[in-house]
Amino acid sequence: MTAPVPDRWRTLAVLASTQFVLILDTAIVNVAAPSVGEDLSMSPAEVSWVANAYLIAFGGLLLFGGKLADHLGRRRVFLAGLVLLAGSSALGSVAGAAGWLIAARALQGAAAALAAAAALALVLSIFPDGPERHRALGVFAAMAGAGGAVGTVLGGVLTDWFGWRSIFVLNVLAGLALIAATVRVVPAAGARRTGRGFDVAGAATITAALALSAYALVTAGQSGWRSSRALVAGLVAAVLLLVFIAVERRSAQPLVSPSVLRRPAVRLANLLSAAGQAVLFPMFFFVSVHLQAVGGHDPLGGGLGLLPLSLLVIAVAATADRLLSNFGLRTVAVAGFALVAIGMAWLSRLSVDGGYVRDVLGPTLVIAVGLPLVSITTNIAATAEVPPEETGFASGLINTSQQFGAVLGLAVMAAVVAAHEAPAVGSARALSPAEAVALTDGVRAAFLLGAVVAVGAAALSWALRVPPTDRAFATAAVPDGPQEGLKP
Repeated sequence: MTAPVPDRWRTLAVLASTQFVLILDTAIVNVAAPSVGEDLSMSPAEVSWVANAYLIAFGGLLLFGGKLADHLGRRRVFLAGLVLLAGSSALGSVAGAAGWLIAARALQGAAAALAAAAALALVLSIFPDGPERHRALGVFAAMAGAGGAVGTVLGGVLTDWFGWRSIFVLNVLAGLALIAATVRVVPAAGARRTGRGFDVAGAATITAALALSAYALVTAGQSGWRSSRALVAGLVAAVLLLVFIAVERRSAQPLVSPSVLRRPAVRLANLLSAAGQAVLFPMFFFVSVHLQAVGGHDPLGGGLGLLPLSLLVIAVAATADRLLSNFGLRTVAVAGFALVAIGMAWLSRLSVDGGYVRDVLGPTLVIAVGLPLVSITTNIAATAEVPPEETGFASGLINTSQQFGAVLGLAVMAAVVAAHEAPAVGSARALSPAEAVALTDGVRAAFLLGAVVAVGAAALSWALRVPPTDRAFATAAVPDGPQEGLKP
């Protein structure tokens, strides 16, 4: 029996709000990091780990979190993530030393992995494949865009007015509000597996492999691709991945479902999703860097510069279901990546003395049209063929692809910028004319590389083939009672 429409849309509001909070948290902390470092007398390396600890825990635990949601129940795991988010944020708000704060950020990353994987799995369980699911995924994309922009602006406001600890207090309040709303309106959707073993060895090895891979990427982005720490971490991650494959072949209940990975659309959609984030995530970062370091804007001004992009993302995401109905998923995906490629190529023409309207506003608005189309189509393609009992795994997989695409893209583009002998990003001092030119040249080259990646993704998108969803999957409904053990 399908849940009443008003209940489903109220549930979506809670789940999308969680997506907003998770993206908001990442953006806010990035803005507040310099103030955190100054107040706690942290070294630049320690300040960088305020962000990196979160990224590594988040990327490492997404796949495990999705599978855990399938095994224990999606609402249970979602609530556990929210509780951990509120608790770790409270820990961060009273941190008195670097190690304390970095540990709190790692716990926040773990919380985000559980909540994000379970939230998308709940959406997929509640909304059967078709226009309503497309609309729901559009809302998710819109909230992600809004969270990034609001976080950048709000981070500057809260840090300036109330101090950096207020950003963690905000997370505590948001987490408590979401917990209360979840208990009231989110149904116990999805199949909870009972009487079946859980692949502990597989979970441990893949989580360690993904976490070490994330560590290798962020270290390479900071210290260079020849860094001994990055190389050793990457090598150990590769060994653990081989161990994981061996464990899965012998497991009666493998963590990674072969039936899901055998689907061509799932594999291609995850690759495209990673490519999209490899281009888009660094774009936000380096546009903000250029506006501040070269354009002379303060952090608040740099954040406001990306606000038009986020508002347009929300508007376009709201029309996604109609675009998909009229033109089809493959055409919309190709168009989305093509628009991202055009916007990135336009951004690669940044100049030292150019203005915001000429150099930034136009191309970011083009990207704003393509961004939600890329996000929504890849999410649909990655989950359209997945049976209801595997939606948590599929959710964790697509989230993992996006996270690692973002980390890899930022590491590669940072290396491109550094190759132009640009000054260290985040330096508080004013740049000399020569340094401003070097930074601009590096950012331009990075954006041009992003345009090339987007062109390649647009070409690959033409190969997307998503067959009509099996009726048994499409009619999957949410039990309207509180029993998590019931199958949809």
